[in-house]
Amino acid sequence: MAECRPSAPASLAARPVRRALELGRREDAKDGEKGSGAAAASRCWEEGQPTAAATLLERCVAAGVVKQDTLDFTCRKAPCFVTFSEMEKIVNIQAEINEKKLRTEILRLEKETADIAHPFYLGKKCEILQDMNRHLEAVLKEKRTLRKMLIKPRCQENLPIEATFHKYIVELLTEAVTFIDKLESHLQTVRILPHIPNIMENMDTALTKMELLVIELEELAEQILKWRDLQKEVYSDSICNTAELDFGLSFT
Repeated sequence: MAECRPSAPASLAARPVRRALELGRREDAKDGEKGSGAAAASRCWEEGQPTAAATLLERCVAAGVVKQDTLDFTCRKAPCFVTFSEMEKIVNIQAEINEKKLRTEILRLEKETADIAHPFYLGKKCEILQDMNRHLEAVLKEKRTLRKMLIKPRCQENLPIEATFHKYIVELLTEAVTFIDKLESHLQTVRILPHIPNIMENMDTALTKMELLVIELEELAEQILKWRDLQKEVYSDSICNTAELDFGLSFT
C-alpha cells in the first residue's frame, strides 16, 4: 500500500487516532520482546512489507477510527512529481521531433547537392579537367612563343609606379575605359571615310531630284489655283444667266 498522509478531514478523529497509536506501540513493544532485533530489522527491508504508517492506518480502519473513504479522499499523488514526469515526456518528444527535422534537412541537402557531391558527377568533371589540361599542355609544347609569353612575367621590365602618380593613373584608366567603349563607333567612322565622296554624290543627286519635285509641285499648285478660279467664273456666269432668264420670264 502506498504511503498517504491524512489531511484536514482526518483531524476530526485525532483523539481516537492517538489512542490507536498508543495501542499499536504497546503491541509492537510486545512483539519486539518476542522476536530478535535482527529479525525485526531485516523484516522492515524485505520486499512487499508494509510500512509502519500503512500498518497503523490499517489498524485504524479496522478499529473504525478512520473510514476507508476518508483515506482514499485524502490520499493523492504529489503533483510536482506528476508535472516532472510530464515535462520529461514533453522534452523527450521535442528531442525526437528535432532529430527528425535534422534528418529531414540532411536528406534535403543531400538531394539538392546530389549532382555536385556525387562521385559519379565528380569523376566526370575530373575527366573533363584532365582532358583540358592535356590539351593545354599539347598546345604549349607546339607553340613555344605562347609558352614563353605565359611564363614570362608581364611587368618584369616595368618599374613600379610611385604613390604620387596613382591619382593620375586612375584618371588615365578611366579615360582608357571610355575610349574603349567608344572605339567601335570611332572605327566605324574611320571605315566610312573612303566612301564619303560617293555619299556626297548621292546626296547631291537626291537634292537635285528634290528640287525638281518641288518645281513640279509648284506648277501643279498653280494649275489647281487656275482651275479653281475658272470654276468660280463658270459658276458665277451660270448663276447670272439663270437670274436673267427668271427675270425675263417674270416680266412676260
